[in-house]
Amino acid sequence: MPSRKILFIADLHLCEQHPEITTRFIDFCRRQALDAERLYILGDLFEYWLGDDAIDAVAQTVQTELIMLAENGCQCFFMAGNRDFLLGEKFAQTCQLAILHEPEIIQLFERSTLLVHGDAQCTDDIAYQQARKQLRNPQWQQQFLANSIPERIEFARQARQQSQAHTGRSTMDIMDVNNVAIEQLFQQHQVNLIIHGHTHRPAVHQHGDNTRIVLGDWHHQTHFLEATPSHLRLVNY
Repeated sequence: MPSRKILFIADLHLCEQHPEITTRFIDFCRRQALDAERLYILGDLFEYWLGDDAIDAVAQTVQTELIMLAENGCQCFFMAGNRDFLLGEKFAQTCQLAILHEPEIIQLFERSTLLVHGDAQCTDDIAYQQARKQLRNPQWQQQFLANSIPERIEFARQARQQSQAHTGRSTMDIMDVNNVAIEQLFQQHQVNLIIHGHTHRPAVHQHGDNTRIVLGDWHHQTHFLEATPSHLRLVNY
């Protein structure tokens, strides 16, 4: 019987090049998440996703762990990030993983809560927002998935290089969420709690009477948000 514990994670960036992160994810699933009621994955679970027909060993490991959680009574949810936006229903169904489309409002015990990945709110980064618009275009995605897997791998390699170069040229403030964009989310959706990832800056921010919780990345440690009827707690180790 699952406990009244709900967990949130984001920005693991799982890939074959960093097996230590996959090991931490396995440990997280078998220890922290095994008795959870729900697990929300808010984007960038994978470093990249080339299509549901291009499953590698890391994806197979994730599939195994998510099935185990589902069989133990933990409902698992996935919201796409800027790296794994091509993850589709075919793979999700094999994992018993429900796909969420942002922005998504959930009931977190007695509190209406808005979930987003966070990249759409980084509105000061004009170049990134232009690229995001193209990558989220269904027509572009269809054309991309029509390419051979080696062609998709090469595209992903070049995209990572361009992303690293862009990050190196950009200030940290530009790559963070824009406060006006965040205030608009609070007002538009009439919630007082937002949870997101993407920026790799775990923290709890107060916006007047409203709260914004930022999830951490997993590059060097395990990060998650634990919610129970009595507390909201960012955990890292």
